[in-house]
Formats: sequence, C-alpha cells, structure tokens
Amino acid sequence: MTADTDALSLIQDLVDRAKKAGADAADAVAGLSTSVSHAQRLGKTEKLERDESQDLGLRVLIGKKQAIVSSNDWKADGLDLLVERAVAMAKAVPDDEYCGIADPDQIVGPDYPTLEMYDSEEPSAETLIARAKETEDAALSVDGITNSEGAEASWSHFRIALAASNGFAGTYEGSRHSVGVSVLAGTGTEMESDHDYATKIFGADLPSCAEIGRNAADRALKKLGARKPPTAHGVPVVFDPRVSGGMVRHLTGAINGSSVARGTSFLKDRMGEQIMAAGITIVDDPHMDRGLASKPFDAEGLPNQRRNLVDQGVLQTWVLDLRTARQLGLTSTGHASRGTGGPPGPSTTNTHLAAGTVSPEDLIADIERGFYVTSVMGMGVSMITGDYSRGASGFWIENGQIAYPVNEVTIAGNLKDMFLAMTAADDLEFKYATNAPTLRVDGMTVAGT
Repeated sequence: MTADTDALSLIQDLVDRAKKAGADAADAVAGLSTSVSHAQRLGKTEKLERDESQDLGLRVLIGKKQAIVSSNDWKADGLDLLVERAVAMAKAVPDDEYCGIADPDQIVGPDYPTLEMYDSEEPSAETLIARAKETEDAALSVDGITNSEGAEASWSHFRIALAASNGFAGTYEGSRHSVGVSVLAGTGTEMESDHDYATKIFGADLPSCAEIGRNAADRALKKLGARKPPTAHGVPVVFDPRVSGGMVRHLTGAINGSSVARGTSFLKDRMGEQIMAAGITIVDDPHMDRGLASKPFDAEGLPNQRRNLVDQGVLQTWVLDLRTARQLGLTSTGHASRGTGGPPGPSTTNTHLAAGTVSPEDLIADIERGFYVTSVMGMGVSMITGDYSRGASGFWIENGQIAYPVNEVTIAGNLKDMFLAMTAADDLEFKYATNAPTLRVDGMTVAGT
C-alpha cells in the first residue's frame, strides 16, 4: 500500500469487516511513513539510513466495551485475524461508560480544509549529506570550537488515513526536513557543549546550514567559564525562546481533559478565571499552514479550529476529546489524537504564546540581579499542586545586563504564581510545534552557591 486512497479503502473495508463480525461500531487508522537520515562526525559518515513502515490500528466497540489491536501486516489473512482478535477482546473487557465514536452529525464533512503540510520534493541522499557537512563545517570553523558531537540531516514523509462506521473517511499527509549539529568548546575540564537545529515542512524554509552551525558554536563558546550564581529569593527569571515553550506545555498539560477529569490538575476548578497575567494569550491552531503539528481534522473525525486556550490571562477552555468531554459533561473541542496502538486522547496541535510589546533587551533592562535560562533539566513539576523545581543553566543578570554564564542551578516556584507573574517579549518565532517568545517570570527562587 503506497497511496492514500489505497490505505483509506483498506481501513474502510476493515471497519466493515468488524461490523459484520459483531461490532456495534468501529474505527481504524492507518499510517505510512518514509524517512531518510544521514549523520556524520568530524566529516566521517556515521549513518545513512532509509526506513519505510506501515501500521494500522482497529478499534471495535460492543455496547460499552472497546478493544484496540494494531498490526503492520496488511495481507488479507492477517487482517481477518486482526478483526477476529479485536472482536473477541471487546467481548471480554469491562465496560467503559465513556467510550464511543462520534455521532454522524458530529463528524467533519468531505470538504475538510487542505493545508500546506507536504513538500513533494524528496531530497536526495547527496543533498542530506551536503546539509550535514555544511552545518558541521561551519561550526568547526569558529575559533574556540575544539570538537564535534556530530551533525545530522533528515527528511521524512507520512500519510494518515482514518475511517469509522459513522461514515467518516479522511486522509492527509505531511513532510519534515531537519538539520542540526552539536559541538564542544574549550579543552580539558573547561569544555562546554551546545547545539542548534531546525525542522521545517518545506526544505526551502530551512535556515542556512552555515547559520545553524555558527549558532551552535556561539552557544557553546558563551558557556565557557560557567559557575554557580549566588542563591537568591524573589528574583526575576527570564526564559530564552529555546525553553520558554515549556511554560506553554505546562499550561496545556494542566488543562488537558484527562487530567481535569481525573481531578489531578492544579487548574481543575479555574475555568473562566484569571490564571495568567492580563497580557498573556495562548493560541492553539491546527490549521496553520506549514505548522509542525497541523492536521485538517482530529483523530475522531471531528472538525478542529483555531481557538484561544487563554485570552488575556483568562482560561477559556479545556483540551478535550470525546471521552473526556463525556466525563465532564461537555462537548469535544476537536483535540483528539491517537496512534495505532491505543484509543484517542486529548492533545494540542500548533500552540503558541502570543508576542508581547517589549524587546528582550527591555525585558531585562531593569533587573538588578536575576537569571537568564537557556536550558532546563529534570522533571520536578507537579501538575497536581503546580509546584515547580528544575535544574537549569544560562546566564546571570546584573544591572540589566548579561554578566556571566552559570550552571548547576535550581529554579523553583509554583506555576499558579509564575503564570500570574509572567511578561512576554516581542520575539516570537515559529520554530517548534509549541512556541513562545522570551518570557520573564518575577519572584522566583534561584538556588546556587
């Protein structure tokens, strides 16, 4: 199977077989992907790989029971066995009162949007090799860079097909071009490493490979001589755009319907309230052209749309699929996502925190002492209480200026307070699936020496 129409026909037939075998309802998803990647280190090839895969998942429902099975065997006898197993499993599992596919009047029609998600030009292996070489060479050419951890260039293409017994049928496809490098600066015990990379839907949108290499080198060099800063309480912490998207992900995790329905979110009772600073707006847009997480419909065949999750600091919506919406007595927001091996679950798409009105320089200009964060590590964030504690590195701020590099730092606060003490700069760029500009959060604790 290589074409969207073939995959769609196959899973529509699979759904029909499940119904004939005793299922009250069924849906199926198929995914086909191709990827090519090249990696090199110090000019020597470490890998040149091509991978092609196909997978499908079938969900069958009998009453309030459901079962999901998946397979990469698309032969007729394999599909017969898949249906047989799925129906047998559905008869044996406990009831789930909230499971179920969409009603026919809920699904999106055949005129769902066509998005710019696919670059039809597949780069040759020689092109990927050239991209990786140019990126690494540019980084190594910078004075002070002493070694390389490697450069990689890759391309991938995927097709998704979804069909259900409620009459929904749809497909879409997408592509990714990526290039990146990691290098080391300094010598002996005074070495530091850093990286840069870019991923785009269209190869023509990739930044210059030389620029990526030089950025990685510059970042590594700036970290040389890092030390621990003094411990400080109630100081501003500024998050670089490389890491500021994490604040958005903490928010979307807290308003995910699964967490809210379980009662495990620190925002579970805050709908319609001011949860962030008045200047903060967070947008989810599944229809963004050339967006890394775009899709024309959700994983249950429901229409999706751009919406403000937070508008001027006020929480506007939960992130819901059909199941979590039923649990909460609400309507799905069209945020269902799924793989082939499990049921749908709620998830955001292209999400960003809207740009503010001040430059990053002005954002730190009045900080007498504070911390500019360029990397974070650890998982010390509680979605139940909002408590936040993570390892970090970056630069110490003194008298409105970057003073010196720092590492082995812990930053701490509570997301409920941090969200309300947040200010956004004007430097928003769309580089990832989740994006944010430089963010300043006042009143945090920085643990150093």
